[in-house]
Amino acid sequence: MTNYSEITPYIQKLAALSDINNNIVPQMYAENNVKRGLRDIDGTGVVAGLTEISTIISKEKNEEGLTRPCDGRLYYRGINVRDLVRGFVADNRQGFEETVYLLLFSKLPNERELADFSALLAEYRTLPPSFVRDMILKAPGKDMMNILSRSVLALYAYDDNPDDISTANVLRQCIALIAQFPLLAVYGYQSYQHYHNGQSLFIHYPKQGLSTAENLLYILRENGEYTPLEAKLLDLALVLHAEHGGGNNSSFAMHVVTSSGTDTYSAVSASLGSLKGPRHGGANIKVMQMFDDMKASINTKNKEEIAEYLAKLLDREAFDRAGLIYGMGHAVYSVSDPRADILRSFAKALSVEKGMEEEFELYETVEKLAPQIIGEKRKIYKGVSANVDFYSGMVYKMLGLPYELFTPIFAIARIAGWSAHRIEEIQNAGKIIRPAYISVKEDVPYEPMANR
Repeated sequence: MTNYSEITPYIQKLAALSDINNNIVPQMYAENNVKRGLRDIDGTGVVAGLTEISTIISKEKNEEGLTRPCDGRLYYRGINVRDLVRGFVADNRQGFEETVYLLLFSKLPNERELADFSALLAEYRTLPPSFVRDMILKAPGKDMMNILSRSVLALYAYDDNPDDISTANVLRQCIALIAQFPLLAVYGYQSYQHYHNGQSLFIHYPKQGLSTAENLLYILRENGEYTPLEAKLLDLALVLHAEHGGGNNSSFAMHVVTSSGTDTYSAVSASLGSLKGPRHGGANIKVMQMFDDMKASINTKNKEEIAEYLAKLLDREAFDRAGLIYGMGHAVYSVSDPRADILRSFAKALSVEKGMEEEFELYETVEKLAPQIIGEKRKIYKGVSANVDFYSGMVYKMLGLPYELFTPIFAIARIAGWSAHRIEEIQNAGKIIRPAYISVKEDVPYEPMANR
């Protein structure tokens, strides 16, 4: 029987042939004025559309009219995220549901509207019993993001009206997916652990009256228990990951696929495929693995050893030899990532509750040392600061969340932003997104078989 997972010598030979015949070299992008990665040389994204959903500020003009980097600011529907967080924290309540409402409807809900919307999410926070049994428990996968994507595609078959792309129907589908994502992720993880690691299988159904963050912790943990601070930190992480502009890779994928007129489940699956990548949603796992390797390799109480380790990372001599300090730097932000700033302050409080103050201090040390070392070893066009992935991984670790769920939790948050972008694309587009590529291949004469 053919083993389709095996890379045979013949496949290796074909791969080498493909590599040899790829003649596109980096300088061709400059010669043809192509913005590689749809970004200018300073990292600024090429404008590809219009959106009202969120705004990212990383630069501002000084008195002389010159543009310079500034502390990062993030706005959801025109509201500064710092103010949004400050508001629900001051009221001692959780904010993800309010954030979802804001992203979808471009206004903050009043108390009654928030209660009604939260009740609607609770109503949709269920899955058909046959779906859990047949699509999740009986079909464990090898990767959590693949399991999540497969589950979303399978929900198409359970929808009586899957292809209608009217605003009302797409909104119904999106609200259902926002409510169901925690179940898909956690049940998928339970099944994964049971079949691959022999862990006891348990399925907790969501509890009425609990928020998205509270229900996630409740259904994940065998005893269903969590502290108020744990729920508050997870809720905050969901708020900060809910949206980040139409140009981020997964949201842009949502716009591109939606512009074709396809169904919601296919479009969301495409965004999930994007988020799975280590350059996007998988970055916080890399941060955690990097710190694990650091703690196993050096004395992390010695700043000189930490600095040497960071230099080795950049020189491709440590960890995965990718030449990166994970969690440092962002495609947009330079001086600071506001999401990292917000998460850092709350993460410190959780580190005290969990007795992990020393580990938090290590993160702060790396955050201070890394920009200087990167500046010495790299030619960079903008500053470097910690991004949200730098601290989110530590928060998830302190919450006792398994690595396998780090990226799915990102998806549980970002489905809110994806939904808003899908609806916006449907409401305001009309043309399929089709950028141009320049062919750099010269004409090649056809050679008869006998002469090859």
